[in-house]
Amino acid sequence: MKIFTIGYEATTMAAFLSTLTAAGVEQVIDVRALPLSRRPGFSKTSLAASLSAAGIAYVHLKALGTPKAGRDAAKKADLATLEAVYAGQLELPEAQAQAARMLELAAERPSALLCYERDPRHCHRTLLLEAEAVGAEVVDLYC
Repeated sequence: MKIFTIGYEATTMAAFLSTLTAAGVEQVIDVRALPLSRRPGFSKTSLAASLSAAGIAYVHLKALGTPKAGRDAAKKADLATLEAVYAGQLELPEAQAQAARMLELAAERPSALLCYERDPRHCHRTLLLEAEAVGAEVVDLYC
């Protein structure tokens, strides 16, 4: 199975959509706990509408997002704390159910996990895939 990842930090909606389309992504799986953004067009409702207009499906899996303590650690580049907080999140039954759903969705059609951070090494989406998608081919997209 191949799973794409993408962050929208410092990009435009046009570049974001172009990158997804060029990679053949047919579905975006939003793994933000809070699907809100100060970047124009990247909050849940407007993002879903833009993706739909481009022929790309949108799914939000809130339980796969990072709790506040993890988001705060990520902002400080405290990766050890982010990893510890997120490991606890992934142990929750709802997160386990949504991780299984993520894998089902990704098996159905080419999918990209979405979060804010441009660099996947500083984002929980990498931790998520390392924990839940062992053996998957991960392709990080940049726009």
